[in-house]
Amino acid sequence: MTYQPQKDLGTPQSKSKDVVTVSIDDREITVPAGTSVMRAAAEMGTRIPKLCATDNIKSFGSCRLCLVEIYGRRGTPASCTTPVEDNMVVKTQTPLLQKLRKGVMELYISDHPLDCLTCSANNDCELQEQAANVGLRDVRYGYEGANHLGEAKDTSNPYFDFDPSKCIACSRCVRACDEVQGTFALTVDGRGFASKISAGLSDDDFLSSECVSCGACVEACPTATLQEKSVAEIGLPDRSEITTCAYCGVGCTFRAEMRGEQLVRMVPWKDGKANHGHSCVKGRFAWGYANHRDRVTKPMIRESISEPWREVSWGEALSYAASEIKRVQEKYGRLSVGGITSSRCTNEEVFLVQKLVRAGFGNNNVDTCARVCHSPTGYGLKTTFGTSAGTQDFDSIEQSDVILVIGANPTDAHPVFGSRMKQRLRADIRDGGAKLIVIDPRQIDLVRSPHINAEHHLPLQPGTNVAVLTALAHVIVTERLTDEQFIRERCNWEEYREWAAFVSDDRHAPETLEPVTGVSPKDLRAAARLFATGGNGAIYYGLGVTEHSQGSSTVMAIANLAMATGNIGKPGVGVNPLRGQNNVQGACDMGSFPHELSGYRHVSDADARAMFEAEWDVPIDAEPGLRIPNMLDAAVDNEFKGLYVQGEDILQSDPNTKHVSAGLAAMECVIVHDLFLNETANYAHVFLPGSTFLEKTGTFTNAERRIQMVNKVMAPKNGLEDWEVTQELARAMGLDWNYENSSQIMDEISRLTPSFAGVSFDRLQEEGSMQWPVNESSPNGTPIMHVDDFVRGKGQFVVTNYVPTDEKTGPRFPLLLTTGRILSHYNVGAQTRRTENTAWHPEDLLEMHPTDAENRGLQEGDWTKLSSRSGETTLRVKITERMAPGVVYTTFHHPATQANVVTTEHSDWATNCPEYKVTAVQVTASNGPTDWQENYEERSQKSRRIDTHGEAVE
Repeated sequence: MTYQPQKDLGTPQSKSKDVVTVSIDDREITVPAGTSVMRAAAEMGTRIPKLCATDNIKSFGSCRLCLVEIYGRRGTPASCTTPVEDNMVVKTQTPLLQKLRKGVMELYISDHPLDCLTCSANNDCELQEQAANVGLRDVRYGYEGANHLGEAKDTSNPYFDFDPSKCIACSRCVRACDEVQGTFALTVDGRGFASKISAGLSDDDFLSSECVSCGACVEACPTATLQEKSVAEIGLPDRSEITTCAYCGVGCTFRAEMRGEQLVRMVPWKDGKANHGHSCVKGRFAWGYANHRDRVTKPMIRESISEPWREVSWGEALSYAASEIKRVQEKYGRLSVGGITSSRCTNEEVFLVQKLVRAGFGNNNVDTCARVCHSPTGYGLKTTFGTSAGTQDFDSIEQSDVILVIGANPTDAHPVFGSRMKQRLRADIRDGGAKLIVIDPRQIDLVRSPHINAEHHLPLQPGTNVAVLTALAHVIVTERLTDEQFIRERCNWEEYREWAAFVSDDRHAPETLEPVTGVSPKDLRAAARLFATGGNGAIYYGLGVTEHSQGSSTVMAIANLAMATGNIGKPGVGVNPLRGQNNVQGACDMGSFPHELSGYRHVSDADARAMFEAEWDVPIDAEPGLRIPNMLDAAVDNEFKGLYVQGEDILQSDPNTKHVSAGLAAMECVIVHDLFLNETANYAHVFLPGSTFLEKTGTFTNAERRIQMVNKVMAPKNGLEDWEVTQELARAMGLDWNYENSSQIMDEISRLTPSFAGVSFDRLQEEGSMQWPVNESSPNGTPIMHVDDFVRGKGQFVVTNYVPTDEKTGPRFPLLLTTGRILSHYNVGAQTRRTENTAWHPEDLLEMHPTDAENRGLQEGDWTKLSSRSGETTLRVKITERMAPGVVYTTFHHPATQANVVTTEHSDWATNCPEYKVTAVQVTASNGPTDWQENYEERSQKSRRIDTHGEAVE
């Protein structure tokens, strides 16, 4: 669409249910009580001049430009800080107001350089716009810029510049950092004309400060003081398209603002239901990978992984891939091939990959990275509640009184929702602010950050989640803090009594379990009492819950806790998995598991199979297929020989890297469909170039079950959207697929998936987003699940015995390693490593408590060898008291580290989800990379050779 700036109504929306009627410039408007005069005027189309006001932060009243006259009231109050009253009569334009505004604007302009023609914000500057709005044509005071002499432009941040000479000290950036992001990185130093914005200490710049580069300050700035480098380089956009971010599971909506075919900037969309106009450094700025030189845009093939790649046409690549799949099946049998779907791709693309496996390959050998991270969520919540998804929408947190975060780090892994959580925690207690309980081995940022202190931090020993949750339940049950009415009405009473007897046993008391969990019984009991009695209790969890050998048991233990306290089925409560990648929920919904069709129906369900067989006109195998680890095992055993991988790098992301590489090396046909020659492509025979989220149309489903449109903003550099690549591969295999667009794929999904029955592109474009289930019983979607009844009928309590992991510490491996993510990077880093985000995190680091480091003679930044029973790698050490003694932590964003070479093949008992979070390790001093790392790097470089015109090049 043609570029139009987002509408700014000046001040936040009032949430009052009462309404008042006010007269503004002889026109009446009815608005919620508490609405500012400025916003009321804006809603009726009258724009009152303003500079310090914007509608995503609280009104401030400092610029004195938005003055109005009110009948019966003395003076000229600021419209941004004046709430409307019933029968109020307001004038927004009078001779007096015109004179006052001109005088105020003259003062601003006198302290601002008049270089509009050469300024990158020309025609996109609020100061310029408001000067015109107040009719300013002459300035009586000359510009000296005295208060900015000697202040150089701060260009340290890789994405935006700070030019103090253009600052008007409106403090919008400071307030956005405080109120929207919650980092408190910016301050206003000095007074009057000497006021200036400071990023921390006097010797700090934006890069070295506490700034997290979320972009809230840039979005709030009314001048070119804070400006994206891309705008200065490319120019202002001339068109825009609304789309959805392709990073984490929050699902932020953005305006992709374009100039021709060039993306100028990603601006968070105020109407985005998941993000409400906020963003993080990844979604806001880290989109440069779409144009990175490493991106592969031409199909390639090779007969052997020891040969260089050969660029070919799409037709030759697809024909070769199809013939190889057929050859493998003819030689090794129908079950010898399979596919892997991607949680980065759209629902439509994921659906086609699993359809290709089932209808084209003739088996159920399809799996997804979603199983590698969140399959215990599916198993645990389906068992207890009846459906495999979180219970709330993100807005629900505004009504939470107690927030329990376990095994998640929202400020790093889900930063926009993390900011929302911080807003709720910082709310004044008189406004109903929430209290926080954190259960995590590390002292994550939420435990202690500006204006936030967790009420309780339970630093448990990795692998003891079930024991801690059972101990919490023990306190709640034995102290009679349960919600008996809820349990009798909504749950199976006999199952509850069995569970209550189990958790009440003294062997589950906090004191008994302290040697196992490492958690203070006093703190644990206090946390249990707070959660049970503190009002609306909401539980949020992440991969620190699911990526364990008892992941499914932990999810069920969380569900038990929520049901026992009545915290299900209303705003402010619930069980909420924070999904890691942008479409983890959707990948699960679309039938990416070897045992389930879309909508979580088992392949043994004859009625479900019949629906698909009628639609696809092929038989569907009633036997579950192979999961990824089973595929690799079968490959090593010479039984599984062909694999189609879309948008997933299993060599870097799956556990026990050496076993993954052995399995891939044993295959005869590996087809990688991706943006870059990733680590898995080292073992590929066919490379099909993929398209970025900017180059496709489809849908993502976020962690709150919100289905949102992804709209194409530029043509695919590879020539095809990803769904088209899969369709062409299916055609090459002889399947009669004839989708003309991705909308038709969604129509098929809707026909075959009950929870998506009412979903279509037309409805999504009209309504913005919808939360499944969307069907006859919930035609407008379902923000909150299990309101009157559980999907399964009665909630099911499940006894969850604590079974210690098989991964044990000992003299050789005395420490426990747990893994996670960092704010600036995403998953295996394939995208973010190809952006300027490496400025914050150029390598994976090993976090270690000072005592453990001292015992090993290690100093900050030293090279260390990280060894386990599976393998060893090297990386530098970061010494921090965020870690508990005996526990170390690292990320997995950089292939040079290959962190998963040390993780084991232990997995969840129900779903095979890998146990990434508990690995027994030893840490010793090192001189640099291991032999395995050096050999791996050499093999990778050799595998990435491309033969162009008969000459192999790197």
